Amino acid sequence: MSRTITVGLDGSPESHAAAEWAAHEAELRGLPVKLVQVWGPVPTPMAEAPFPGAEKNQHWSEQILREAADALRLRHPGVEVTTEQLTGRPAEALIGAAEDAHLLVLGSRGLSGIGGFLVGSVGLAVVAHSERPVILVRAGEQAPKEREPAATAAGAAQLRPVLLGLDTTTPDPALIEFAFEAAARRAVTLRVLHGWNPPYYYAYAMAPDPAVTETVAQADAAALAETLQPWRQKYPDVVVVAESRCCSPSLALIDASHEASLVVLGRSIRRSSVGAHIGSVTHAVLHHATAPVAVVAHD
Repeated sequence: MSRTITVGLDGSPESHAAAEWAAHEAELRGLPVKLVQVWGPVPTPMAEAPFPGAEKNQHWSEQILREAADALRLRHPGVEVTTEQLTGRPAEALIGAAEDAHLLVLGSRGLSGIGGFLVGSVGLAVVAHSERPVILVRAGEQAPKEREPAATAAGAAQLRPVLLGLDTTTPDPALIEFAFEAAARRAVTLRVLHGWNPPYYYAYAMAPDPAVTETVAQADAAALAETLQPWRQKYPDVVVVAESRCCSPSLALIDASHEASLVVLGRSIRRSSVGAHIGSVTHAVLHHATAPVAVVAHD
C-alpha cells in the first residue's frame, strides 16, 4: 500500500469536489494526491472505423486529468499531484486503484433535502468491495478551512466536529482510530453517536416499562463509555462528546451530519460474492448525509 490519497475523476462537479477535498486532506496528512480516470476503450470494430470518436474520447479524458491536476497544484502548491489513466470497468478499476492507496475519494451527487444524495452503482460497488477507506464527497462541498473561520484559538472552536457512528457490540479499533485521527488532525471535537433500538416489546405494541428502558439506556451508555475510555487516553487532546440514544441509528446520524465536517462509519468485510456488503445504516447514511462520509472496512 502506498501513502497516497487517490481520487476517482470523471469530469463531473462531484468528482472535482472530491479532488478538492482530497487535496485539503493531503495537506493535513502530508501525503501526495493521485488523480485517476477510467477510460473504457471502444470495441475493436468501432476503433477501426474511420471515426475520430475513440481518439477524441481518450484525449478528452487526458485533458480532464491534466486540467484538474493543474488546478489543484495552483490552489495547493505544497501538495504533490500526479495523474494516471486506467482502462476497464470503472468499479473494478477503482477498486484496484484503492488497493494501492491510503484513501480513495469519490464524488457523490447532491439531490434535494428530501431526496438526499445519490450514490451511483459505481460508488456503491467500490464502497462494498474496497478494503481501504473510501470517502464520498458531494458536489459543492468545501474544505473546512474554506467555510469556517481560520484555525485560531477562537475560530477553531467553531469548526464542525467529526461524527463517528459506533456500534458498541462490534467496536472495531480501525474504525475508532480513523475517527480519532481525523478529529486530532483537524483539531476539532469528535462526536460519537450510538443509536440503540427500543426493547423488543415495542414491536408488539405493549406498554413500555420506563424502568426497563432506563436500564437498557444506562447499560448502553456504560458500554459506549467503556469502549471509548482507552481511546480518550491515547488521544488526550481530542475533545470527545459521546451520545447513546434510543433512536434509529441511521436517522440520528443523518440528522447529525448537518453539523459535521466528516461522518465516519464502518463496514464489515465480506469476501463472499453473495449477500449484503454494506450494512443498512451505512447504506442509508451514504445516500442522505449532508457531509462527506468515510467508510472504513474492517474484519
